[in-house]
Amino acid sequence: MRGKIINDPVYGFIRFPEQEMMQVIEHKWFQRLRRIKQMGMAHLVYPGAVHTRLHHSLGAAHLMNIALSELRSKGIDISRDECIAARLAILMHDIGHGPFSHGLEHTIVHDISHETISRLIMQRLNEEMDGMLTYAIAIFDNTHPKTFLHQLVSSQLDMDRMDYLNRDSFYTGVSEGVIGYDRILQMLTVKDGGLVVEEKGIHSVEKFIVARRLMYWQVYLHKTVLGAEHLIINVLKRARDLAQKGVDLFATPSFRFFLYEKINGHDFLSEPAILEKFCLLDDADIAASIKVWTSHPDKILSQLCSMLENRRLYKVRLSTQPLEHEFEKMKQVVLNAGQINEEDLEYFLFKGTTSNNTYNQYDEKINILMKNGDILNISDVDNALISSDLTVPVEKFYICRMP
Repeated sequence: MRGKIINDPVYGFIRFPEQEMMQVIEHKWFQRLRRIKQMGMAHLVYPGAVHTRLHHSLGAAHLMNIALSELRSKGIDISRDECIAARLAILMHDIGHGPFSHGLEHTIVHDISHETISRLIMQRLNEEMDGMLTYAIAIFDNTHPKTFLHQLVSSQLDMDRMDYLNRDSFYTGVSEGVIGYDRILQMLTVKDGGLVVEEKGIHSVEKFIVARRLMYWQVYLHKTVLGAEHLIINVLKRARDLAQKGVDLFATPSFRFFLYEKINGHDFLSEPAILEKFCLLDDADIAASIKVWTSHPDKILSQLCSMLENRRLYKVRLSTQPLEHEFEKMKQVVLNAGQINEEDLEYFLFKGTTSNNTYNQYDEKINILMKNGDILNISDVDNALISSDLTVPVEKFYICRMP
């Protein structure tokens, strides 16, 4: 099996010369990621944001290659097999994502995260590929003795975040997300078995952290994106409720299975066929169903689907203060109008909270290797932009209502 050179719009030509990488890339379960948008419903606000999870996975694997080459050039002991395993781990880190990302996790499939599904898929592929992914799974699970390899896959300065910030910024046109990824990768090294950044790279890392914060409020948690994501969650919730009551709904075979069966995390572990059915699901299954449901006899389902199809999204009010009083007033107005009963109100008026961490000092820390050999958490470095004040999560309250 020959390697490939792929023309990526963000990084230019990226290479996959390894047979092991190509074996995974060409597998049908990885190719499914072509049919799942990376940013869910964000394209309803940023029309260019239609790139896929396959784009992101290839990009993250490219950045992993640069990072590993840099570390090896500094004398860090990483074998060829470990390089391939780390590249495979980041290549498959998102392979368990369902259609429209987290919307499906909260409605159709319960009690199992996409990370767990990714691990299950990796284990199944490992059986198919005669153990080729054993070391990749160990790196993914952080059971490999070289912890820094896992940190490159999953930490606050991993290749996943580095690619999605760069890529999402490119496709949305939001320049605040642009980061100096090349500078950061050149400043990476390993000390005491852990990943660290050389002191002279601290400002590039600070820009990375701040860019992540700005992208969350400006893109990922943009109020209209938030409203669109809640709308598709409510569409799926209503469809699921109707399906469980025996109401007939149009759905593709794989989607119908998850609508009408009660599937939880344990079922994925005990029934191999369920994982295979999940790997047939993509955005097209959901999109086709929503299009048909716009004319369904259930008025709530048809109305929600029509709103999504015609981009008549929820109106969202965001505030740094609780909105209890305002919500109660809105609720009474809607109920007094007599068009919606209290039982169905949750589809048309609801509230919640959302939050954003600039940097979590209690999570996998970003450590800086000082010139004197000390290792400091980035928030403890003198005169650092990322101070303890910026490590506190910012919480916002929201109300979503009918347009």
